[in-house]
Amino acid sequence: MLENSQDRLKINPKYIKKVYLGEGDIAIEEFVAVARYEAEVCFSQSYEERVKKSRQLVEKILEENRLIYGVNTGFGDNVKHVISPKDADLLQKNIVRSHACSVGEPLGKELVRAIQLMALLDAGSGYSGISLEILELIRELLNRKITPYVPGEGSVGYLAIESHLALVLLGEGQAWFQGELLPGAIALQKAGLSPISLKCKEGLSIINGTKSITGIGIMALYDGINAAKVIDVAGALTFEALKGTLKAFDPRLHSVKRHTEQQGTARNMLRILQDSEIAQKFKEEKVQDCVSLRGIPQIHGAAKRMLKDALINLTNEMNSCSDNPIIYPLDGDGIALMGVNPEGSYVGIYCDSICIAMGVLAKLSERRIDRLTNSHFSGLPPFLVKNPGLNNGYMIAQYTAAGLVGDIKVLSHPSSVDSITTSANQEDFVSMAYFAARKAYQVAKKLQYILAIELMVAVQGLDLLKPLRPSSASQAVYNLIREKVPVLEDDGYIYPDIEYIFQLIRKGSIIDAIEEVAGEMEF
Repeated sequence: MLENSQDRLKINPKYIKKVYLGEGDIAIEEFVAVARYEAEVCFSQSYEERVKKSRQLVEKILEENRLIYGVNTGFGDNVKHVISPKDADLLQKNIVRSHACSVGEPLGKELVRAIQLMALLDAGSGYSGISLEILELIRELLNRKITPYVPGEGSVGYLAIESHLALVLLGEGQAWFQGELLPGAIALQKAGLSPISLKCKEGLSIINGTKSITGIGIMALYDGINAAKVIDVAGALTFEALKGTLKAFDPRLHSVKRHTEQQGTARNMLRILQDSEIAQKFKEEKVQDCVSLRGIPQIHGAAKRMLKDALINLTNEMNSCSDNPIIYPLDGDGIALMGVNPEGSYVGIYCDSICIAMGVLAKLSERRIDRLTNSHFSGLPPFLVKNPGLNNGYMIAQYTAAGLVGDIKVLSHPSSVDSITTSANQEDFVSMAYFAARKAYQVAKKLQYILAIELMVAVQGLDLLKPLRPSSASQAVYNLIREKVPVLEDDGYIYPDIEYIFQLIRKGSIIDAIEEVAGEMEF
């Protein structure tokens, strides 16, 4: 757990090596540290105590034969069928096997790890009644890098995806271990682990809730927030390459709009550009620039506001219990509360909003890429190459950005307004949040590629303005990119250049470089 909320957007997850669960809310960076960078997961004493107490309550309730959904009843529309106590354990095994029917290409490793971590967070709140033994096994799958094989299509928000993960706990299904795809039992054995047997309520608790949608949504949100920081940097370099006027970032202009993100973005631009020889030279050359330059504070700021709202809601969901039923403790006893905490509308709505925010940033970045490569607007050589005609320069890089924006437009259509009834109309309203989360994750990656292209062409533009000097902060980013991306003199293979810059963005290296010179960027 990071010390306070202000730390949450300041620490690069790749530097976090161990994450403790149970002493308070975890931060989004800690979540990404486990999912993407394989940080070790540990349980606190309070985590273990909560889980044990909750399990004791479930067993007490079962002994007293109280009627509880999913413990001694069937699931979904089968809720009307009462299950004998002697069949309670078999019921849990059956739900895992029968529900593991998602299809298609498997989810990537970091997404599977994100869902596994969500299972630990959800049950660790102490309201699920799941045994500590199962959670310890999930933790060991994470720490020993066992990745269940999870087909990634065919979920409306829960159950099918999670069931494939749960199969491996039983020694069934498949899992990746040390580069091999193995039967679940073999993967466990090779890692020195043993499968478990599910007891009453445990199968339901493992697969129920908002685990998959929240895990994937958190990863998308983190990348979206990172992109929203990087786009200020890309915008600043493009601003210099296009000889923009600093007038648009005057604090007095932004003081009359009551949007803190707009004001913060304007300050970011001034901080990055404060010692730019280029910006100072051209400050009075124009009355005003095109919207894609002078609108940076307003447009970047609006997207950041939406991402901030998503951060509040998705981290609330990340640190909640989304099970059904909830095992709620009372004095010396407990009660099973049945409702619909697994419902995914919070996640679905905000994943849709993440797509929209990132779509706005993507279309703005693409317009700046076009302006940089278009000699009719830039005042620079066509497609940023000194010998055009024979050379195509960055002509097709703009096509790539345009194609990615086209994809994002389609993916930004909201999923949360849709609903397809399931379980014989017992679930007559469905969030469809799974696709909202999946497409948010896709959109974030596409936006990062667009920003990689903008940074690539912007540094080329700066080369064409020499001997005029960019700002010190811009120079730091320029140097980082030029470590692997050469000045484009003649046509060459530029795909590796885009991939290199994409990885710099994804790993936080662009932000690290800019903040080392200009100080912390506001978000």
